[in-house]
Amino acid sequence: MRVDIARKERTDAAGRTIVEYGFGLDLFRLEIGVLAEVEVVRVLLHDHFDLIPDFLAFLQGLETLSLRMARHVENAAAVARYLESHELASNVTYPGLSASRYQPLIEKYLPGGAGAVFSFDCRGGREAGKHFIEGVTLWSHQANVGDAKSLIIHPASTTHRQLDDDELRAAGVGPGTIRLSVGLEDIDDLIWDLDQGFQQAAGAAGSKEAACSI
Repeated sequence: MRVDIARKERTDAAGRTIVEYGFGLDLFRLEIGVLAEVEVVRVLLHDHFDLIPDFLAFLQGLETLSLRMARHVENAAAVARYLESHELASNVTYPGLSASRYQPLIEKYLPGGAGAVFSFDCRGGREAGKHFIEGVTLWSHQANVGDAKSLIIHPASTTHRQLDDDELRAAGVGPGTIRLSVGLEDIDDLIWDLDQGFQQAAGAAGSKEAACSI
């Protein structure tokens, strides 16, 4: 894309050098200098070139929010059901599960679904949780939530690492707790990646048991 912007310098009555930029019906008058140049670019981009690529608009725009939320909820429910049946997972906090005490409230107040952020406990505690995170590759290891991509974190080794196990439990977090923010990726890929995490956690636990028995 080429943009032609008229640029003109002049000196005002106080002896200052003034730069004038013309773009369409807009005229910017700023004192000359690097910051002035940067400010003009910022204003032009903000006011005239705030369009984003179509693929980013789909992932971020309000126009597709309902579609994205339906996918978030669908994926989250499938991940929760997978975790509920996994032998190395417990305490799956997704309120849309039939076993959740909050499920009647979800049906009453959230007929569109129970959202996409929840947690579960990985068997094996703090070390298992750390190895679980190391085993996943598709899920992004980040502390924020609500992204189009799936996010995962092990609080006991990151955001809450300064707490011992008792302090973690007092805060409502287990040593092996894994928090998920389920995104828009293919559900089979997400579950496959979680499987890799469980294999990593189980392998680390097996190595530790073998070392202790020697």
